[in-house]
Amino acid sequence: MSDALNSLVTQSCFSVLQDRLERWQREYHVISCDENMNRCCEMIEFTAKIQGQLFAVLNSVAAEGEHTDGVSTLKTRLLPWLGTCFSPLQPPAHKDNSFNLFQDLAEKERKLTELNSGNMSDMQWVESQLCSTRLQLDSVKAELDDAHRDVNKTNNKTATDLLEDELLQLKEDLRGAHLQKDLYKKKLDSYHDYERQMSKLRDEVSYLSSQRLARSNSARTPAGLRYTSSPLRSEATPRSQLTGSSRLMRVVSRFGDLYNVERKDAQFQLQGFINDLETVQRIIFIAIVESFKAAKLAHRLFRLRARKTLSVCHFGPESLEDTVVDYIVRNQDLYDVQNSVDEVLSAMNLNPRIASIPKVNFSVASPLIRETCKLAFTMQTLDPPIDLAFASDGELYISNKYRRSPDSDLSAELVLYHVWPALMQGGTVRSMGEVVTKKGAVWKRSAISYIRSRSLSPTRKPTFNDRMSSASPDAIASSCL
Repeated sequence: MSDALNSLVTQSCFSVLQDRLERWQREYHVISCDENMNRCCEMIEFTAKIQGQLFAVLNSVAAEGEHTDGVSTLKTRLLPWLGTCFSPLQPPAHKDNSFNLFQDLAEKERKLTELNSGNMSDMQWVESQLCSTRLQLDSVKAELDDAHRDVNKTNNKTATDLLEDELLQLKEDLRGAHLQKDLYKKKLDSYHDYERQMSKLRDEVSYLSSQRLARSNSARTPAGLRYTSSPLRSEATPRSQLTGSSRLMRVVSRFGDLYNVERKDAQFQLQGFINDLETVQRIIFIAIVESFKAAKLAHRLFRLRARKTLSVCHFGPESLEDTVVDYIVRNQDLYDVQNSVDEVLSAMNLNPRIASIPKVNFSVASPLIRETCKLAFTMQTLDPPIDLAFASDGELYISNKYRRSPDSDLSAELVLYHVWPALMQGGTVRSMGEVVTKKGAVWKRSAISYIRSRSLSPTRKPTFNDRMSSASPDAIASSCL
């Protein structure tokens, strides 16, 4: 199909002409005479363009035929139409018009001859291109044959040559593997640096969060139970100690929450059985002491099991003890707190000071005991661990360790009984306790004694309290309530 015909169909020239005619018809009585003349001229020009494209199609169709194809059509249809279509616009035809038409026909035949000769030249050019392509194909075949010969020569090499080549290649691969190993090692070192930096940043965030939590809890914690920091602690804490410092502040703050929330709940529950407030407070104090004893024992057993397990597979720059402590800190959820709660309740039921109280169910204090055991277990993971301060009925009142209960005698210097224990870390008071002071309170050998495990300082002589602290667990247990 001729390209001119395809273009004529694609452009939809007659549809465009029809649209223009319809638009002109609608606007004929609206626009001026000059505008109508312009529209008519535009239609004539557009029609002439379409006729020109049709003549191009006619020329293309004639070129596709043989020398004499289409001559009869030109004579019977085109030439008569050319002589009559413009007759209204031309003067009367001359009698020699037929002669002119024959001249035009001869001219057309000459053009067709020229077109045929042009087609022949194009065919000759295509044949020459085909010959050159064949020559290129022959050269490519020759090169392919040479490549096959080279491959055959390579295949004919001896086994020794092949082994040497393979050995050289393996050496190159080994060198590249060593280079890649060094690169990965550098990346691993940088990754470890990033991990250490991230750990330090997490410690700092935890430390700052603990400070904010401590400040928020200080407003609702009694003055005597607020956290008291060591005078030896400086503001510029090394980053390596941020984790321990934040955990220390967290457990101290949590101990204050136990006093404010869980202790009051347990006191309310016990008052449903006992009307005497002193007896209720003594029961709660004994529950706290027994909870610490059970948690300390569970921590020792847990530590022994962890050391035994980790000693088999331990390796790395950290010592085994540091690894054990880190394992305990990260896996405190493995602590069987319910077993400790059962031990505390059993000890309270066997305690001669409170076991004789009728119709008392100590299990109502289980929430307080559970939370105290969990907190005491966490306190044992600190360095040094936090424990309860030494306490006995009738001891001398110490203002930097305890605060007086509101119903206390302010002029009395001896402790009648303890309401809440104090926390000690080494020789530093971490949280103050609460006591009731009354005149006439005396210390008795069979009185309540709650001993905090600590070592004697080599720079001072042992006192009576130190001797009590260094006593055996069985002796301490026999002296406790």
